[in-house]
Amino acid sequence: MQDDDIDEVNQDLFDEAADAVVALGNQLADANPDADPWALADGLIAGAVHYWLYAHQPQDVPNEDDMLSASERIEELARQVMQSAEESEYLHSPRDRDVGNA
Repeated sequence: MQDDDIDEVNQDLFDEAADAVVALGNQLADANPDADPWALADGLIAGAVHYWLYAHQPQDVPNEDDMLSASERIEELARQVMQSAEESEYLHSPRDRDVGNA
């Protein structure tokens, strides 16, 4: 498999995983209509963070992509969360305090 093929497979897997988390959130919200959506969303984030940290542990034989300290992993996790938030269609809301009105 060529690098471009691997990147495409990884992007497809990334998209599938993200879609699955959104679907799970919607499923849990539908099954628990009285639930606090913030608590549900916070639980989804907590689970995703735990899995991300598990998946990014240094390998027995480190490779060039390994983050070899906890602080490196936290910095990368924060970077990825910021990027995902900035790319989200839900980042800005018409009810945000800093929204200008003309």
